[in-house]
Amino acid sequence: VQLVESGGGLVQAGGSLRLSCAASGRTVINYPMGWFRQAPGKEREFVAAMTWTGAGTHYADSVKGRFTISRDNAKNTVYLQMNSLKSEDTAVYFCAARPVPRTYDSTWYLSGYDYWGQGTQVTVSS
Repeated sequence: VQLVESGGGLVQAGGSLRLSCAASGRTVINYPMGWFRQAPGKEREFVAAMTWTGAGTHYADSVKGRFTISRDNAKNTVYLQMNSLKSEDTAVYFCAARPVPRTYDSTWYLSGYDYWGQGTQVTVSS
């Protein structure tokens, strides 16, 4: 599975961006998908994730109400709509795919991702 992110860029605080993650090489239609980010000098952190049906979505507290994850299985693509961007959202954003977990426990969306994209830079100017 190859994942390619796009849509990053420079935006002013309060603005919006929509990231896309296109999968190729193998369909990820059944795979839960996630978005992570890594700011300079910081650890990579979870941002958002969703099941393949879209019925289950999870967000980091820092982005709840501002970011929305969605997917188009027909296009093998996952999106991250980011609104009301803040300077602290500046980071490299990565999409990731993982096999269906054995159980959807309370933390399934935080780990277990086998496939990662190369990342796309998002810079929010204040």
